[in-house]
Amino acid sequence: MSINTLNPDNWVDQYADYLFNYAVSRVSDAEIAKDLVQDTFIAGLKSAKNFKGDAAERTWLVAILKRKVIDYYRKMNSNKGKAEVRMSYSSQTDAEGDWLEEKVADPNSLLENDFLENEELGTAIHDCIDKLPKKQALVFKMKTIQGISTDDICNELNINPSNLWVMIHRSRSALMDCLNQNWFSI
Repeated sequence: MSINTLNPDNWVDQYADYLFNYAVSRVSDAEIAKDLVQDTFIAGLKSAKNFKGDAAERTWLVAILKRKVIDYYRKMNSNKGKAEVRMSYSSQTDAEGDWLEEKVADPNSLLENDFLENEELGTAIHDCIDKLPKKQALVFKMKTIQGISTDDICNELNINPSNLWVMIHRSRSALMDCLNQNWFSI
């Protein structure tokens, strides 16, 4: 039984600013971010029949936007067929200590000299995330990679904020241990 429904008439008023901020923090270009948000709304309308109501409306739209951002980078990537996952620090979220995400270099930065090392570190981080207990990995991805709000995660997973932050702390500790063993010691 789904508890969430779609209300496309209110999407622009309710979610446009949030989605724009999400997109611009990942593509660093306001015009491209606007286009991606517009594409998200269009894709949402086209796939509304697939909405099951298991997630909040905003969460569903963010998932669509994430795919749009990935598609954007696929088109921009000279290695066709490879999508770059860009995890970046955002001081605009309610997350504290996004230290792990800062360890992944920005794939578009001109300051990065070693693209291969950046790609390998990103892969190592994802491999370490895959080793986490299932619920910890899910919470970590939702909070630090997808940027979903604490309230939305707690509502979606039926947990309280204290439990969420304990899982985030444990995830970060386990990830740092994993990276120290499998990446930084190399």
